[in-house]
Amino acid sequence: MGKAISVDALLREIGLRMRSSREAAGLTQEEAAHRAGLDARRWQRIEQGVVNLTVRTLARISSALEVSFWDLLRKP
Repeated sequence: MGKAISVDALLREIGLRMRSSREAAGLTQEEAAHRAGLDARRWQRIEQGVVNLTVRTLARISSALEVSFWDLLRKP
C-alpha cells in the first residue's frame, strides 16, 4: 500500500496547481471562476486549499483552465 497523504495537503497541492495553470493561461481568478461557473470567492478559497472539492467541480475547473483533469491530481 502507498504512503497515506493528508486531505489538507492534497487540497493545498490541487490549489497550487490550479493557480499555476490559471497564471499560465493569463487569467485572473475572476475570469477563471466565470469560465468555470463558480463564484470568484469560492475560486479563491479553492486555490488556498480550504475547500473540499467534488469531482464535478474539479472537472469544471480543469475545463475552464483548459488542462487535463488528471494533471490537477497527478503526483508532482
